[in-house]
Amino acid sequence: MKVAIASDHAGIRIREEIKKLMDELGIEYIDLGCDCETSVDYPDYAIPVAEKVANGEVDRGILICGTGIGMTIAANKVKGVRCALCHDVYSAKVTRQHNDSNVLAMGERVIGPGLAREIAEVWLTTKFEGGRHARRVEKITQYETEH
Repeated sequence: MKVAIASDHAGIRIREEIKKLMDELGIEYIDLGCDCETSVDYPDYAIPVAEKVANGEVDRGILICGTGIGMTIAANKVKGVRCALCHDVYSAKVTRQHNDSNVLAMGERVIGPGLAREIAEVWLTTKFEGGRHARRVEKITQYETEH
């Protein structure tokens, strides 16, 4: 698995924690920034990660901003991306099992680094169940294709 990860200025600390986690899990990743604590625009980081996921350059993406909301909205504008905002472990697990989410968003101002690591680990290691869930995800894909 290969993951693209990025944050805006409000998500740098958690991004660094998630990179350490991926090193520990032996997961290859590319870091698309940001590398400053001055205010930047979250779409400038969310969209490149989402595009790399959508075009198959990477398998999944992880985005962190203050709340995770802006990153989620921006990433979900990219056709083929199913970005899930998760601030608890259960949601992270189920969004992989049932929704085959390919981008995870989190908010550093909402959760701390310990919980963020737990969420990311569950999300990175949980497989899509397929079955009836595949039919539902396909309906989303079909809509994207037609519109």
